[in-house]
Amino acid sequence: MLPKFLKEVVLLGLFTTLVSCGSTEENSLSQTPTSTPTPQSTATGTLVLADVNKNAAAKLENFQPMADYLAARLEKFGIGVGEVKVAPDLDTMASLLKEGKVDIYVDSPYPAMIVSDKSGAEPILRRWKNGKGEYYGVIFTLAESEIDSLADLKGKMLAFEEPVSTSGYFLPLNTLLDADLKMVEKGSQNEAVAADEVGYVYSNDDENTIQWVLSGEVAAGAADYSFLEEIPAESRQALKILAETQKIARHLVIVRPGMDPELVQQIKTVLMEMNQTPEGKEVLTTFEETAKFDEFPVETSLDKMRQLYEQVEKK
Repeated sequence: MLPKFLKEVVLLGLFTTLVSCGSTEENSLSQTPTSTPTPQSTATGTLVLADVNKNAAAKLENFQPMADYLAARLEKFGIGVGEVKVAPDLDTMASLLKEGKVDIYVDSPYPAMIVSDKSGAEPILRRWKNGKGEYYGVIFTLAESEIDSLADLKGKMLAFEEPVSTSGYFLPLNTLLDADLKMVEKGSQNEAVAADEVGYVYSNDDENTIQWVLSGEVAAGAADYSFLEEIPAESRQALKILAETQKIARHLVIVRPGMDPELVQQIKTVLMEMNQTPEGKEVLTTFEETAKFDEFPVETSLDKMRQLYEQVEKK
């Protein structure tokens, strides 16, 4: 069973609510003060780089150097200013891309698919976030648990990260459904679970998911495999992996619909060459430890997400 919000089109109502509550777009979005054009450029056009996140302050700090770097290299398109916006949810991001108020959006394949399908935005590159080009999710439990397979999860409670997470929700959910398990969302980890179902709740963070499993608040959890590898050895040894999901591209770069193809090509060129210069590497490091951007069958990644989504809907 999917969360209700994935089955409803709420973009218009949500966006209207945000606008009416704040009277201006700035009240519904977090953004940095507009940067000044670089000393070498006289262009004043703005390139807007955006993300969806609840922690706006951290994203603004990490994204601004990247926005500035790109803007400084797009002068022939009249661009000399880099701006960052952080939207509160996927519906708002889709609206901003569709309306041309955001130029570039970067995210993992599942939310990228949702935003792309709602806005018409196009994927152009893969981003190696945290140095990784691909990733996957894992489903795990306590090492001492009597749960040894996915089938043993019947009658138990499981924790996902959040309903827009690729590795901490969507891929693991698909793996569980492929195992013919009846997945039922619960209001809390203390709610009763029927013997023929697997109950699930959201922890809102991979770290919380792991802690809930270690403390016995839930019987099992799903998380990004790399996060599980980074926890202390003692905690890692106290867990066992029941299943791994299929691998998917780590992050995708998406541009707004209707963008000038020459501008799109220049953005791709700038991003793919960043890891070849000291300045570019420095900005990549600031941009959440990005190793590089590269050509990749990004549309294939979204197609795979759509296929998985259809499978989930059917079940």
